[in-house]
Amino acid sequence: MTAGANGGALTSNYALICDCDGVLIDSEAVAARMLVHELEARWPDADVEPVVLPLLGLRIEKVLQSTAAQLGKSLGVAEIDAIRRAVEAAAIEAPAVEGIEAALAQVPLVKGCASNSFRPYVQTVLTRTGLVRFFGERLFCADAVPNPKPAPDVYLAAARGLGLAPCACLVVEDSVTGVTAASAAGMTVLGFIGGGHASDAQIDKLHAAGARHVFDDMRQLPDIVAQWTLSVTAAAP
Repeated sequence: MTAGANGGALTSNYALICDCDGVLIDSEAVAARMLVHELEARWPDADVEPVVLPLLGLRIEKVLQSTAAQLGKSLGVAEIDAIRRAVEAAAIEAPAVEGIEAALAQVPLVKGCASNSFRPYVQTVLTRTGLVRFFGERLFCADAVPNPKPAPDVYLAAARGLGLAPCACLVVEDSVTGVTAASAAGMTVLGFIGGGHASDAQIDKLHAAGARHVFDDMRQLPDIVAQWTLSVTAAAP
């Protein structure tokens, strides 16, 4: 047992690992609007939004490259970097997901954050919203692993960093990309559809990608975590 940032005790036998954008920070809708805005300014003849939205959860560079390829367009390295900076500048001001602070305070597990964004951005948004107190230095980001999500690298790095087997980690993700990554790492995954960008249409997609349960209100998270903890404890040899 270790002391928690909220004054309680944390159990170190299991961990809750959260994605950042769309799970902790309600930033995906903001990021999507900025991506669409930046690309429409460059390609006024293209229908950008239907191409961009399904790609959310991938690294921004990958979203831009894939969108350009699908639309028969091209983006230079400097343009991609400029768009990434614009998107991060907008997303960095997004609020915390409704109910996430109270939910994290009630979950007595060690907590980590595993993000497809780079560490300076994650550190900044978690510090600004006050959520960093739940995670400390347990931030595992795309700039520290060979391959971003949907590869499992960042989740495997999180398990190593937390000193736990993947099966002892419960993950909350909002995208097919993230669910795919955590499932490939051997972790149990919850799909969250309560962010500003989410819709009921994602439920089947998240289940298909490997999410065990999909929920839309962070007030439900402590009970879901408690049920999972009981189930894995009962199944332990």
